[in-house]
Amino acid sequence: MVHSPCATVARWGGLLHYDVAMKILHVETGRHLYGGPQQVVYLLGALRARGYDCTLVCPPGSGVDAAARLAGIPVRNLYCAGDLDLPFAYRLVQFLKASAPDLVHCHSRRGADVLGGLAAQFAHVPAVVSRRVDNTEMRVMAALRYRPFVKIVAISEAIAAVLREHGIDESRIEVIRSAVDTGRYASAPDREAFRNEFGIEPGTTVIAAAGQLIPRKGHRYLLQAVADLLPRHPDLRLIVFGEGYLANQVRGQAAALGLGDVAQFAGFRDDLDDFLPCFDVFVHPALAEGLGVAALKASAAGLPVVAFDAGGLREAVVDGETGLLVPAGDVGALRGALAGLLESAELRERMGAAGRKRMQNEFSIATMADKHVAMYEAIVSG
Repeated sequence: MVHSPCATVARWGGLLHYDVAMKILHVETGRHLYGGPQQVVYLLGALRARGYDCTLVCPPGSGVDAAARLAGIPVRNLYCAGDLDLPFAYRLVQFLKASAPDLVHCHSRRGADVLGGLAAQFAHVPAVVSRRVDNTEMRVMAALRYRPFVKIVAISEAIAAVLREHGIDESRIEVIRSAVDTGRYASAPDREAFRNEFGIEPGTTVIAAAGQLIPRKGHRYLLQAVADLLPRHPDLRLIVFGEGYLANQVRGQAAALGLGDVAQFAGFRDDLDDFLPCFDVFVHPALAEGLGVAALKASAAGLPVVAFDAGGLREAVVDGETGLLVPAGDVGALRGALAGLLESAELRERMGAAGRKRMQNEFSIATMADKHVAMYEAIVSG
């Protein structure tokens, strides 16, 4: 069944509400609640506030499963072992035929894009897919991966450029940036709880970094830069959030650099948002990044962001205004950018305020949802 485009009838909390429901099935097969799955929860929450009929298909026990249920989003659990899990595709086809959605939106690369696209094709349901990474692949592989989809949503201009290089036609690319819940940081943080949780002494300057402990996230450059800063900033502390297969290697490097009492590895924390405003500087030293949701969140929390000038980070950070961008892999430049911020509270405050304002104006959930709505309606209306 095809619905006509929805008409606006009211605005609730900055989100438009529509009187005609379009039925959209979302597929997210990631296991952890990283930036991408969190965006899915934001989007479905906003769509449901507008009156859309949305259901999330995800693996049982996954991070997005729990977050979606907590947000009141209808969930259908289907186990997915990855891109080669053909039984998942079969089960998804059966569910699509039974639920008869107007549209399928696939969100992750682990099974959801390849198998989700094939399932939608077999069930004769139009489908779109979100691409959140900027890594390259062979043109023939990209053609096969994206063939089932009417639209490919790129979360940054950097990713859109990669898609064009892969031979994807411009008419199929839709740039819709990720969003942050700016209202999440409206109230004053509990700084005492923050100091108690992480053992921070009053007067200490604290840097935060958040991301998977994998090579492209660039933690090795950050650790070296912090070690170089210690002689002039002995009160400096670094807290690294995230997990990954390089965890032991990264911790070993920190120990070898004499950062045993300086660097703290906090692992994955689902309460990171509670503590973000308590830091002084946020660093995102990724060598490649689709956009950098962690950097967006830091800006929304009022922190200046130092990042490598790579991929979508050029869109997440306005150099010299909301933070500082330095050449990717350049430890000296990273050290210099951090030193400038550590030595000027006024600069930190000014950049943090500019970042918060930019997130409110350009990266709100309402803005992100509005652009998805326009795309959905254009597809379903033919």
